[in-house]
Amino acid sequence: MLTFEQMLARFAVALVLGIILGVERELAGKEAGVRTEMLVAGGAALFAMVGIILPYLVAPAAADLPDIIARNSGFLAVIANVVVGIGFLGAGLIIKTGDRSHGLTTAALVWMTAAIGILAGLGLFQFSLTVTIITAVALFFLRKTNVSERLEKNQV
Repeated sequence: MLTFEQMLARFAVALVLGIILGVERELAGKEAGVRTEMLVAGGAALFAMVGIILPYLVAPAAADLPDIIARNSGFLAVIANVVVGIGFLGAGLIIKTGDRSHGLTTAALVWMTAAIGILAGLGLFQFSLTVTIITAVALFFLRKTNVSERLEKNQV
């Protein structure tokens, strides 16, 4: 079972990582910025912790815990359903006008932020931080170099 301090630390890490990703989106002038990414990461971390804690809460006795975990993978469904829920949130960010779609990268980042929040909620701090930095740096440099615009021009 997680202690209060462990839960608080995991939640705080998720919020900070969401803020890092949100700053990149705000610098790009996009819709989902610091507050959105922070809330997505924090919420995903909370759901991941619920998935971890739930077997302990429903076990009538500590001796029943291994049997409950072995017979019921439904606790993992809590985490899996974050993916589905975030998909709906991301879909709301995508706008199609004519032959162009806008908001795909922002929607994808919301999905990525949820995954990073889940990692933080599971206590995988080093991996979640590394993925956050790689993602933010890649988004920043790909935006600055306008790779997609160059590719589009070469295809026309």
